[in-house]
Amino acid sequence: MTNELSLSANQFCINRNNLSGKYYVCWAGIIMLNATRIFLKVVEHQSFSKAAKSLNMVPSSVTRQVDALERELGVCLLKRSTRQLNLTEEGRVFLDGGAKLVACADDIKASLKQVNAEPEGTLRMSAFESFGRLHICPILPEFLARYPKVQVELQLDNRIVDLNADSVDLAIRIGQPADSSLRGRKLLTSKTVICATPAYFQRFSYPQTPKELSEHNCLLIGQKRQKNYWYFKRDHQSEKVLVNGNFSSRGGTPIVEAVLHDVGITQISHWFVQAYIRDGILEPCLSEWQCALNTGPASEVYCVYQDSKYIKPALRAMIDFLATHCSA
Repeated sequence: MTNELSLSANQFCINRNNLSGKYYVCWAGIIMLNATRIFLKVVEHQSFSKAAKSLNMVPSSVTRQVDALERELGVCLLKRSTRQLNLTEEGRVFLDGGAKLVACADDIKASLKQVNAEPEGTLRMSAFESFGRLHICPILPEFLARYPKVQVELQLDNRIVDLNADSVDLAIRIGQPADSSLRGRKLLTSKTVICATPAYFQRFSYPQTPKELSEHNCLLIGQKRQKNYWYFKRDHQSEKVLVNGNFSSRGGTPIVEAVLHDVGITQISHWFVQAYIRDGILEPCLSEWQCALNTGPASEVYCVYQDSKYIKPALRAMIDFLATHCSA
């Protein structure tokens, strides 16, 4: 029985030959290949109706496709009842071969699309507001000039989008993705700095130690909690300082605006304020200490995207472009 199934699957093998620099793809048994895809979905969901919903088909069509596949193979693949759906012995054999067949077809299709493929089409991006405004928006004109067939849709806000549900191709996030269905590429390490305006320091003094921050109006990024701490390390010494202030914001832009108007002192990512520090508008303090908003490792900025063997050229181009141009 195994040999019979292997021979049946091999009828639908995809062959690729190089003829005058072009690939010739022989799609023998395309109908059975599609039926195999449907069979795999039924097994994955353990249900004809759930598989139909996933495939955007009516359940009766899914049933007919699997019936046709069984007739072609001359075996019963599934044991069906009103409550349960199980693979037969032949079904288990075909499951492995069918999955390899579909994967082979998808890989070849993807490789053909990538041959001399020019980036084109719509690319949907999401970035948290401050990073997008400061680091993405300024370099987008260069990307669009380099790839004129790509249309970029950029969404700036401070919520974590669901790439699949929100139809987003690429998102900028703090931290490596924990979701196993996502891949990430590091753009930069987000080190933080304590800073305020020179006018603020002249009025309220320049803190010489982390503990002196408890006497300052510390402007806070994130949800206001009952207690807020800033963390410091120097050599083998660690400090945990309780800080308070009269203003907090989920995003960094309002905090920086308040700091620029001498309202208080803040701890913020260096990439956010590096231009202000370079121009002397803001002044860092406690530079001999390594500061952080939590006890974990330094945050890193990643571009994240859905894991796939085939990444469309426009997405690949954007990932490489951001990795080259984003730095702090």
